[in-house]
Amino acid sequence: MLIEAMIGILIFSIGVLAVIAMQASAISAQSDAQYRIEASNLVDRMMGEINLNVDRSNATNLQNSLAAFSHQPNGANCDFSGTASDNAQVAAWLNDATAQLPGTSAAMQQIIVDTGNFNQVSITLCWQNSADSVPRRHTLVAYVN
Repeated sequence: MLIEAMIGILIFSIGVLAVIAMQASAISAQSDAQYRIEASNLVDRMMGEINLNVDRSNATNLQNSLAAFSHQPNGANCDFSGTASDNAQVAAWLNDATAQLPGTSAAMQQIIVDTGNFNQVSITLCWQNSADSVPRRHTLVAYVN
């Protein structure tokens, strides 16, 4: 009788631990989803800033004003290099990205402007949770005309 009670308590305890583990996993997944949503919103906002603030008076002015948004155009896998943008909208965006996403810096963000490819703009935003072995990233590619 005592052994049956102990086995019942053991099975119940294992069930409780499994529920706790599932809850921890759900919280982690929710946190990850929140960071992906924030990254998507930040990238969309930067693309909106670019669309609103380029000079479309002629093709040359469009290309020159697009080039001002370029940030860290070299490198890959969230280890970017090159000239940092001195554009005020990019600086504000970088500050917001580092404030809203964990484990990120201005060097982990990239805006590539390819005026030779129909004014293609590629924005990559990287962040890294403490549990991640490699940075996560969100990339948006759009064309500005």
